Amino acid sequence: MTKRFFVPTRREVLAGLAASAAGLAGGGAAPSAAARLALQARPATLALRPGQPATPIWELAAPRAAGGVRLKRGDRCEVTLRNDLPVPVTPVWYGLDGAAAAEPLLGGAAVAPGTTTTSIISMPHAGTLLADLSLLEEGLKQPTRPLPIIIEETDRVAVDRDEVLLIEEWRLRPDGAAIVAGTDPRETTILYTLNGRTSFELSASGNQRLRLRFINGSQRTVLAIKLENHDVRVMAMDGQPAEPFPARNGALVLAPGARVDAFVDTATSASFLLHDGKEARQIGTLAITGRFERGAPLLPPPPLPSNDLPVQLDLKGALRFDVALGAPDAGWTRPASFSASSAPAFRAKAGRTVVLALKNSGPVTTAFHLHGHHFRLLDRLDDGWKPYWLDTLAIEPGQTQRIAFAANYPGRWLVESVATDWAAPRLVRWYAVE
Repeated sequence: MTKRFFVPTRREVLAGLAASAAGLAGGGAAPSAAARLALQARPATLALRPGQPATPIWELAAPRAAGGVRLKRGDRCEVTLRNDLPVPVTPVWYGLDGAAAAEPLLGGAAVAPGTTTTSIISMPHAGTLLADLSLLEEGLKQPTRPLPIIIEETDRVAVDRDEVLLIEEWRLRPDGAAIVAGTDPRETTILYTLNGRTSFELSASGNQRLRLRFINGSQRTVLAIKLENHDVRVMAMDGQPAEPFPARNGALVLAPGARVDAFVDTATSASFLLHDGKEARQIGTLAITGRFERGAPLLPPPPLPSNDLPVQLDLKGALRFDVALGAPDAGWTRPASFSASSAPAFRAKAGRTVVLALKNSGPVTTAFHLHGHHFRLLDRLDDGWKPYWLDTLAIEPGQTQRIAFAANYPGRWLVESVATDWAAPRLVRWYAVE
């Protein structure tokens, strides 16, 4: 069968991207019983070349959670992190709002080699999170694998299966060694994995409803992933429920670090196709074995339960700031050189609406990530917003995008900016909610 490769248009890319230590976070569901999560930063290997020795990497893992990390909304979680790597590490929890004391570079020191730290982190929202060690990538000797963390809704969501699909990008030298993002990628080969495999198979019965949590775990690349011959309905973006809508042509476009939860009603065996802006490739398959008999036909799914983010944002009375992404004279710095005594990008009073005009004057698409809060992507006329929340956005060269958020969580928070070029440095600034 001939595969129909796809190249997302600019409109589809923007729609997909946009449609794409102790800390106690306020609000949300009532606290549940204390949970415990043991994390470990450790050396590992990954089979990236068939018939060749496994490639050394580093990873953030949860050794006692063999089925993956799954917590409940409202959990007040005791998190221990053991660092068995030879360099200091600091995890970033993408999608976790309001945990100021766990904020990297601002909430506490990095975890030294051979030591263990314990923190208490509350989980105010259900959704798909991603814990990553790559913020201090300049000090890493191996590329690292991030760790998906699922915060489940307090009420059961009506799906038959709930699966995480983590996409990762690797650059391999001729000797098979993997290089860290932010370094020169010349004379390397690009490889992509889905759940750690270069050829992934997801088995399911026909007529099942799957919740697929797609995560772009690559460090620099905007990726589009498509499930052939299926309707893909977007239910959540960056860990927050969205008004359900169909993905155009079944394809999702994700910035680095972005997450999309989608519902798929299985029909036939199909391929997962990945497009990195240059070419499409098969990265996995959905294998249908048998048929699931239902008493009644599947109806369109209702929206996921609300995480109680604001229904309205006061755009008229908002504080407004211009943020030039990656500009060397605009206060951006590499994480290794970051100082909390530097001037903040902006300050806001708690409870105010903040509007940021994000301008990318660089020659390539730049990924922006806001810590501590989720934001709305504003319409071009600045008179409304898209029906979803985000914490990550890719902005094309020469473009300005406006975002708005309710500054509900007091504290000091990072913003990240990184060009979608493997050799580009990751840059950070910070902002204050007082």
